[in-house]
Amino acid sequence: MKELIKQYEAAKEKALTFMNNGQLHAYFEALVEMNHYKRLMIAVRAN
Repeated sequence: MKELIKQYEAAKEKALTFMNNGQLHAYFEALVEMNHYKRLMIAVRAN
């Protein structure tokens, strides 16, 4: 679970960096990555 949180936070930082730089496509890809890790965390927490 800790590893998933670290990966989620890293994706969040990347998303913020891309947003600030105006790189929209990369920003949306980072948001999809964040969503992936968030769903994994929810699945792990449910089991």
